[in-house]
Amino acid sequence: MQFVGAGIAVFTGVGSGIGEGMAAAKAVEAVGRQPEAFGKITVTMIIGQAVAETTGLYGLIIAIMCMSK
Repeated sequence: MQFVGAGIAVFTGVGSGIGEGMAAAKAVEAVGRQPEAFGKITVTMIIGQAVAETTGLYGLIIAIMCMSK
């Protein structure tokens, strides 16, 4: 049963990957429309991706904890 829990926990990486890809796509689109705002857009995107990545890392940690039982 622990392997099922670990497998489900790993799926959080899929969600965070999709979210980060969508954020990057929208940031590129925004820079294309407003090149002068490149700095602000990039900083905001990086902060947002860092927050989105934490869910993936939490899922990885939970999966490792499930596997080590």
